[in-house]
Amino acid sequence: MSQDKSLEKQKHIFPIRVYYEDTDMGGVVYHANYLRYIERARSDWVRKLGNDQNAMRDDGVVWVVRKLEADYLASAKFDDELTVETDVVAISGVRLTMAQLVLRGETEIFRATVTAVCINSEGKPIRLPAEIRALM
Repeated sequence: MSQDKSLEKQKHIFPIRVYYEDTDMGGVVYHANYLRYIERARSDWVRKLGNDQNAMRDDGVVWVVRKLEADYLASAKFDDELTVETDVVAISGVRLTMAQLVLRGETEIFRATVTAVCINSEGKPIRLPAEIRALM
């Protein structure tokens, strides 16, 4: 994925193991669980950046997914070791767009582009806090 060098440093790697509870009757990962995997990776990433989401919420600001586009490329199965890679694609005053890949080894099995925004306690969109933009 082509991107600005200043954004490259933000790539985050998050390991996932597929458990039995993640699979459907066919023994493959249920499609909605990929969304859980990438959510866990994003949460881990912002935590490691130093973004305290509990403090944000206490201040009346929370992250929400505004848009998500997903491609299911291959199936994962019970006990597979997966990796979720998260890269920043773009940051504006109000949006953070990330590319997320789920890989089994070198094989891409799921790809998503996720746009997140911040909202206030009334549910209205707000500018990304300056301290958040500085972290990214």
